Amino acid sequence: MNTLVLVLICVAVLACGYLFYGRWLCKQWGVGENNEATPAHTMEDGVDYVPAKAPVLMGHHFSSIAGAGPITGPIGAAMFGWLPVTLWVLVGGIFFGGVHDFGALFASVRHNGQSIGEVISANMSRRAKRLFIIFAYLTLILVVAAFASIVASTFGAKYDEAGVLDVAGSASNASVAMVSLLFILIAIVFGFAVYRRNASMATSTILGIVAIIAIMAIGMNFHPLYFSTKTWMIVVGVYIAIASVAPVWILLQPRDYLSSFLLYAMLFVAFVGVVGAHPNIDPELFPAFAGFAVDNGNGIQYLFPILFTTVACGAISGFHSLVSSGTTSKQLDKETDAKPIAYGGMLLECVLAILTLCAIAYARQTGHTAGATDIFAGGIAAMVAAIPGLAGLENILYTLLILTYSAFCLTSLDTATRLARFMFQEFWLEPGQTAKDVKEGWKKIAVNPYFATIITVVLGILLGMTGYSKIWGLFGAANQLLAGLGLLAVATWLGNAGKNNKMFLFPMAFMMVVTICSLILTVKNQLGMITAGGADWGPYAQVILAVLLIVLAVILVIEGVQTLFGKKKAA
Repeated sequence: MNTLVLVLICVAVLACGYLFYGRWLCKQWGVGENNEATPAHTMEDGVDYVPAKAPVLMGHHFSSIAGAGPITGPIGAAMFGWLPVTLWVLVGGIFFGGVHDFGALFASVRHNGQSIGEVISANMSRRAKRLFIIFAYLTLILVVAAFASIVASTFGAKYDEAGVLDVAGSASNASVAMVSLLFILIAIVFGFAVYRRNASMATSTILGIVAIIAIMAIGMNFHPLYFSTKTWMIVVGVYIAIASVAPVWILLQPRDYLSSFLLYAMLFVAFVGVVGAHPNIDPELFPAFAGFAVDNGNGIQYLFPILFTTVACGAISGFHSLVSSGTTSKQLDKETDAKPIAYGGMLLECVLAILTLCAIAYARQTGHTAGATDIFAGGIAAMVAAIPGLAGLENILYTLLILTYSAFCLTSLDTATRLARFMFQEFWLEPGQTAKDVKEGWKKIAVNPYFATIITVVLGILLGMTGYSKIWGLFGAANQLLAGLGLLAVATWLGNAGKNNKMFLFPMAFMMVVTICSLILTVKNQLGMITAGGADWGPYAQVILAVLLIVLAVILVIEGVQTLFGKKKAA
């Protein structure tokens, strides 16, 4: 298969999905039918609820949901062959992920911009809401721990065996850190210019892009900060604490909007590489289908359910529903923006996943196999360098692609922190209540955004510094359980509202089955490690958490089915 043919076919399929299926979803749900003001206007507070122009909000949403997921997912699932991954990305993106993200955003907008947890409370039960929020909050703490650790290790200096700083070996990390810090400064200036000085969006965008190019050049040549990974963990913790409570217009919106141009540029460079080099996929190095059971060196891996928990962000991801209903819904200017931002954003992520498959194919031919960043950046840079006259760009593009990859880890990190803060606050609220409605007592402290942020950041950073990796193996299943529950929540709301919810039923059932099967495999594998002897606390924790997640899924599915089939909503 030629990579260019593969990309063109996939882009055409995804475009048809957006134009036809996306339009049909809008009609079925009544998106924009009443021309009502969104919560960004009716509840505007200058901090979390702030109307954003569609391109700006698209930048935030796309940057937050993308992160490293659509790159690492296909790379992890590539052991099954490029065809199963491609089919899941296309089918999953159009009929699963796009519906999930779009539905979560629309449902949240119709529930005052509150999270999926509040949608569950209003349409299922308060108990179901609290169970969901506990699960979602703990999942987000794991995300904060993981991404904080990844960012800190990306920034952290390297030391030799004697503890002496390795300046030459640390230069690349220091460069990434410098660019990231300067990027935050540019975002703040952009936010003040656009939202407080009413500067032209077009002019500010052009100047912002020029500034991004400038800071990359500065960061690659001037990077004096050589801190240890532990020190960077503390710095990152302070940053995400501030970012979680700062008004979205001053940092979140402008930073994510500007960083989205890095992602667009990455997509463009990858597309240029595929078009210009259009290499064939070597069936010996990257077969179309490697089998339903594959030995990847760590034991037998089964296509079902592993494919569907590994390729998450590129097809469907529960984290997306938290973004859609957490930050994006509070900034949506008008309902009709929901389709291009949520459904379109998901399908654009599918394009990135397909381009990643092309990068994998070429990386295997050129020897770039040292981890996800090397596979993606090396494969894309090598393709561009294969175009006549562009051979000299390979090293530069490789470095810039790694910088871009790292930038999105930080983007997802502070979005996850703000989402976790929202979850913590909403847990204590009664149905239909907001934090401003709580006037006294211990609940007033619990719903305070600063208190919620401190608890979240301390838990996330401590877990990140003490071994989150021991339970990270559960994240794939936990994330897809979030997706299944997100589909369930929106389906129950649409059913109660008298709208067509049938497009949710099969994806919801499928994701629940995938999740439960994956968790059962986890329990089996971890018990095998325990019985073999010598296991630390990790396998024990994974077994306990996996069993709890299975119980949680069963309880919420039972309540959801009762609601879907007309039984009275629980108190």
